[in-house]
Amino acid sequence: MHAKNLHGGRSQTGLRAHNERQILSLIRRFDALPKAQIAKSLGLSAQAVTVITNDLLAAGLIKKQPPKKGKVGKPIEPLSLCANGAYGLGLRVDRKIYQMTLVDFAGQINAQVSLHIDYPKVDSLMTFVSDAYRQIVQSVPSECQSRILGLGVATPYQLWAWPEAVGASKEALASWQAFDFETELKALIGLPVYLCNDDTAACSAELCFANSQRLQHFMYLYIGPFIGGGLVLNQQIYYGQNNNAGALGSMPVSGDKGAKQLIEEASLYLLENDLKVAGFEASLIYYPESSWSGFENILKAWLMRAANAIAQAALASMALLDLQAVVIDGAIPPAVKSQLIEAVQQKISQSDQRGIAGFRILPGTLGYQAQTIGSANLPIMQHYY
Repeated sequence: MHAKNLHGGRSQTGLRAHNERQILSLIRRFDALPKAQIAKSLGLSAQAVTVITNDLLAAGLIKKQPPKKGKVGKPIEPLSLCANGAYGLGLRVDRKIYQMTLVDFAGQINAQVSLHIDYPKVDSLMTFVSDAYRQIVQSVPSECQSRILGLGVATPYQLWAWPEAVGASKEALASWQAFDFETELKALIGLPVYLCNDDTAACSAELCFANSQRLQHFMYLYIGPFIGGGLVLNQQIYYGQNNNAGALGSMPVSGDKGAKQLIEEASLYLLENDLKVAGFEASLIYYPESSWSGFENILKAWLMRAANAIAQAALASMALLDLQAVVIDGAIPPAVKSQLIEAVQQKISQSDQRGIAGFRILPGTLGYQAQTIGSANLPIMQHYY
């Protein structure tokens, strides 16, 4: 296939690769589409679409769905992605967890290995990657192992910069400053490595595999140990010149004690600290199966603090970018996410919105898995989207 060789040139090969990417992206966005609709949406000739889709079918990247009978003419044959056409590995490096995930071409999780940690260390990460990679590859049919395109890594930007929030000393985190993820991990497992901010990866997953509202322009917030986010413009992730656009955790907001960064007002580590002071087993909030019950008053106080800061960030972003929506997701139970969204909406309704166009606050749909799916999607996007 030509898609992975595209570098933006105007040659016939580059144009063909561009059209392949466009077709795959369109099918992914709508789950399944007939060739006529693909041609109409992309402004391509029916013949060009037929030639390209025939090649994609032969490569095992797409497949035909059962024909659907139309009002007139021949039955329509929708085309959809072939799940085992390609795979992406994802590595999530978080404050409390290492997680490696294998995602197929359709965005479904095929295998996953996780390890809960006190705080991230270079040596323990390398050991985890070696063991988890071996386990995951062994779970894949031998004929599909060559279709694993690479490893995407999702990790907080400048992990060493917030030692208090990580729960470790500056000295313990210092080794991350010199650690080259791409070089070290490629040498370890022999696959291409693609590095991305963890919350930008989550934003990518929401855009590619969720986004039921078909939003074109939105701000994305992910509530994790650190809050962060991403920015989507024209249905594409906007990365910025340093690949750090949408670094919403660093956005200045006003808190109870003056100006702070959003990360210091709306992150889960703040709830964790409050729970520790009250004598709770605070680390349980980082486990997906945790019910978050028994500490309602502490949770309510955190929700109000987080909602106030998120509302400020949302209004500032809308004043600058005029987006359609703010999408809020995170490693939090669905009921808590609903409470947070309601609290943010209330704070915004009480704020001065003169000169700002109306926008919506919407829930994300991938929750705990957003970052890891997004990381595994990175090598797939590099090759085919």
